[in-house]
Amino acid sequence: MIDIAKLAALAVHYDAGDPRRVQHFIKVYGYCQLLGRSEGLDAHTQNVLEAAALLHDIGIHEAERRFGSSAGPYQEQEGPAVARPLLREAGADEEESRRVCWLIAHHHSYGAGEDTDFRILLEADFLVNADEDGLPRESILAAREQLFRTGSGRALLDDIFLAKPYII
Repeated sequence: MIDIAKLAALAVHYDAGDPRRVQHFIKVYGYCQLLGRSEGLDAHTQNVLEAAALLHDIGIHEAERRFGSSAGPYQEQEGPAVARPLLREAGADEEESRRVCWLIAHHHSYGAGEDTDFRILLEADFLVNADEDGLPRESILAAREQLFRTGSGRALLDDIFLAKPYII
């Protein structure tokens, strides 16, 4: 099992001085934790998902350095090489590292698979990005239909962005 607390500390240290990125991955991690448990992932898959959530954007700094851009394809390309030593230090075995790196390398490739852990990572990242980017309702509705696959993810999206506010 990957030591999630240790990995989180390593990821925060890697992104030291960049609070926006740290806060982003912590929020994605929180949603992945909630959605994975709601969808009934087994403990091993949940652990790997949480590790991927913490590291999903770990390639941004390297992408910016190499390409002058943090675009999704560059993040996906650069992320696994940055993630591997952090995963090793947090106790990931080869299989766990391989899966986390695959998730990192595809987290902007919405059609890359239907595995529940992958879909949850996409959904969690969207939930955070929708808020951080102030996406309009039309974009959120489109993502609900095209991106979201889990019942828990759809319900959370609906409650956060599509429900009418409760007024006393």
